[in-house]
Amino acid sequence: IQQVFKQLFYMINAVTLNNLLLRKDVCSWSTGMQLRFNISQMEEWLRGKNLQQSGAAQTLEPLIQAAQLLQLKKKTSEDAEAICSLCTSLTTQQIVKILNLYTPVNEFEERVTVAFIRNIQKHLQERNDPPQLLLDFKHMFPVLFPFNPSSITMDSIHLPASLNLDFLNKV
Repeated sequence: IQQVFKQLFYMINAVTLNNLLLRKDVCSWSTGMQLRFNISQMEEWLRGKNLQQSGAAQTLEPLIQAAQLLQLKKKTSEDAEAICSLCTSLTTQQIVKILNLYTPVNEFEERVTVAFIRNIQKHLQERNDPPQLLLDFKHMFPVLFPFNPSSITMDSIHLPASLNLDFLNKV
């Protein structure tokens, strides 16, 4: 059950983050707030079902960081440093893409400046990120089956003669 929910939460993360990276209309402060609220509801549900050890919440980390990126101030060099230290699960390409797509919803917000984005790129240039922008939502985690040893010892097993297994010998 834990493995199923880890896979499910990964797919939710990948599809949502990919939509965020492809749609300019959803890259805003208010979307960041809505995402963070929805993610906290999912994390609370995992705790309520005692599935916090499943790794499902960890698969949401890139989405959590993207939501926080949408909510952070994006003006000063200190803001750039904060973004770089916070967004460790996002690639440089993903961070820059979100900042480029960021769209102010009201007159109190401003667009992200090109100088700020260049500052972010300068801070992150030493990162060795994979070149992909989108997450593979078809990625499958390996299924692990726990080993449960039998309480029956092999020398206590009796094989009926009707099975015609005379070729088996106890050693």
